[in-house]
Amino acid sequence: MLKDRELIEQLTQKSEAAFKWLVESYGKVVFNTILNIVQDETEAEDAAQEVFIKLYESISDFRQESSLSTWIHRLAINKALDKLRRRKSRNRFRHLLPQWIAGEEDPAEINFHHPGVLLENKEKAAVLFKAINNLPEKQKIAFTLIKVQGMKYEEVSIIMNQHIKAIESLISRAKQKLQQQLKNI
Repeated sequence: MLKDRELIEQLTQKSEAAFKWLVESYGKVVFNTILNIVQDETEAEDAAQEVFIKLYESISDFRQESSLSTWIHRLAINKALDKLRRRKSRNRFRHLLPQWIAGEEDPAEINFHHPGVLLENKEKAAVLFKAINNLPEKQKIAFTLIKVQGMKYEEVSIIMNQHIKAIESLISRAKQKLQQQLKNI
């Protein structure tokens, strides 16, 4: 197991072994963080790969003001948000193009698929994740990291660059909105 400083040093020297260790150590965490935000397995896989490429290319820019783990989480969240923004942008103009040019399925027709959800819970999970998706961006990220991924408030505070009280407030508002959305179900 490499320590952050050793790993960063080896990555700045473009060590393939260090990069392989990084991907093996953080791959699942990055993938799950992105998946819980974008809720599409293929998009999450693509985004996770993009995170590791960005990490490898920009490791020399890492200022070590936070832990490597925190920086990796930030990159994963930012990449997931980029994917969501691009998806919303594409969807906004989709009606202007014939279906065969767009070459993609209508997002409303895509089946919910999350590998961590048991088959008998898929329907309930799909409703829950749809409600989570409707939360404002910061609430969605905080809720996903704390309640879905089980991270500590302190970790999320560092990742989101927010005070702990702000994170607590985001979680509280997210819970209220989710209760409102899900009360009739």
